[in-house]
Amino acid sequence: MSDSWQIILRLATRLENHSNLPREQRLLLQLLKIQEEAGEVAEAAIGAMGQNPRKGHSHTWTDVEAEICDVIVTGMVALARMNPDAPAVFARHVDRIASRDLATQGEAQPARSHPAPPTGQQR
Repeated sequence: MSDSWQIILRLATRLENHSNLPREQRLLLQLLKIQEEAGEVAEAAIGAMGQNPRKGHSHTWTDVEAEICDVIVTGMVALARMNPDAPAVFARHVDRIASRDLATQGEAQPARSHPAPPTGQQR
């Protein structure tokens, strides 16, 4: 198991031990937390592009990356709280995605780097 999954499982355990709500409610709140974090990605992207007239360029693209990481971690914690075998569940899912992708393309394609967001949008 990777260090990342060890950290995720530790966070999930701490959250489980912190709450006295029924399991179904704990899971629902964790799933809602994913949506909350996704909203923070949107807020950061809007801020990085300076599209809120009241706030201007309130975020950087580095802030957007950090918020995306929060979404990923929150999703991993949700999976771990739902299934104690989360690392294996996730690995099988990624394998299915990779197989499907390779089947559509006929063969593996080298990873391409994507252009960075506009640099004039930094804070």
